Amino acid sequence: MKNAAKPAPNDTAARLAAYNQGRDPERLALKYAKMRQSPFIFLRGACHLFYGALPPTDALRLAPLAWACGDLHFENFGSYKGDNRLVYFDINDFDEAALAPCTWDLLRLLTSLQCGAADLQASAAQAQALSRACVEAYRQALLRGKALWVEGETAQGVVAELFERLKARRRVDFLNQRTVQRKSGRRQLKVDGQKALPVTDDERQRVTAFLQRHAAQQAHPGFYEVLDVARRIAGTGSLGLPRYVVLVEGKGSPDANVMLDLKTAQASSLIPALEAMGVKQPEWSDEAQRIVGVQQRLQAVDHAFLAAVEFEGRPWVLKGLQAREDRVDMAQGKANPEGLLDTARTLGRVLAWDQLRASGRDGSATADALIDFARLPHWPEAVMDAALQMVKLTQAQWQAFTASSLGR
Repeated sequence: MKNAAKPAPNDTAARLAAYNQGRDPERLALKYAKMRQSPFIFLRGACHLFYGALPPTDALRLAPLAWACGDLHFENFGSYKGDNRLVYFDINDFDEAALAPCTWDLLRLLTSLQCGAADLQASAAQAQALSRACVEAYRQALLRGKALWVEGETAQGVVAELFERLKARRRVDFLNQRTVQRKSGRRQLKVDGQKALPVTDDERQRVTAFLQRHAAQQAHPGFYEVLDVARRIAGTGSLGLPRYVVLVEGKGSPDANVMLDLKTAQASSLIPALEAMGVKQPEWSDEAQRIVGVQQRLQAVDHAFLAAVEFEGRPWVLKGLQAREDRVDMAQGKANPEGLLDTARTLGRVLAWDQLRASGRDGSATADALIDFARLPHWPEAVMDAALQMVKLTQAQWQAFTASSLGR
C-alpha cells in the first residue's frame, strides 16, 4: 500500500475548507459550528481526513474486502421502519459506501466509540472496555457465519430503548413535531432554522415537478402529491450539500401525510485511499445507485421509500425521513455502564451480520473467507491499537480546527 501522508493538524482547516468548497453557506456554517463542539462531532464531519491518515498496519491493509458503510460511527446505527412498515435496527447511512477491507468500518466505529466515551468523561479503561466488547462481538458473529438481525424483543441497552420509542410513536406525533397545521387543516413544514430552512419559490417548483415525475412511475401517484418543501438540516458530514425534506399527501391529510428525504449523492471519501492500495470498485451507473445498492445489500429489510433517482441531471437518494431521535446516543446509557457495553456488542454484531449478508457480491469476500479471517489471532488487538492512534489524531485535528478562523 502506498501510504497517504498523515495530514498535519496545522493544515486541517485548509483541507476542510477545500473539501467543503461550493456548499450552501448557511448550512456549511452550521456544519462548522457543530464540528467545534467535540472531537466526536468533528470525526463525523471529516470522513475524508480520517481515511487520509490510516495507520499502515496489516490488519487494515490485508483484511478481506467487504461492502462497507464507510462512515461507520455509532450514530449511523439506528431504528427505522422498513418497506414492510415493521421496525428494524441497522446501519442506516451509506453515503460513503464502498468496497473496502472489512476492518475499515470496524476501525471507524471503534474510534467513534472512544471519542464518544471521552465526551461522557469515561475513563480510558472504560473506553477500551467498550472497544474490546465491540471487537469481540464482531469477531464472534463473523465466526458463526450467519447473517442475523436485531430482534426488538431481545434487544438490550440503548438499542432496546430505540425499538420501544419508534414502536410507540404515532405518525401524527412525528408530523406534529415537524409541521404546523393551517386553519384549513392542511399541514406545512416547520421552518425553524434547526431542522429545516426555507426554499425559494424556484426550488419549491423544481422539487415539486421532480416528485410529480417520480409519482407518475409509482403504483399510487397521489401518495406523492407535494404539500410543502424545505431545505433539510441533518447530519454533519453532508451538511451544506443540496438536501430537501418534502411533505407529501401520503395516505391522506392531515394525519397520514408522509415526509420524504431527498439528498444529493457524491463520490465516497474512501476512494482515494482505496485507489492507493489498488482496490478497484465495481461500475455503478451513478453515485446514488452505489449508495442505494450497498444499503440494500447490507440491510436485512429495505428502508421505506428508498430509491436512487435523477433530479436535474444529478444523482439523488430518496427515502422516508428518519428522526434524529432514532439514532444511537451514547449519552442515553451514561448512567448504565453495562448497558453501554451491551450496545457496543450489538453494534459489533450488526456490522458483522451486514458484512456476511453482502458477502460474495461484486468483489467482496465470501462468508468462508470472513470466517477464516475471524479465526486469525492478532488482528483484533492491531485494530484496537490503530483506533487509539486515530482517536489521538482526531483530537489533534479538532484542536487545530477549533483554533482556526474557519467558519467563524
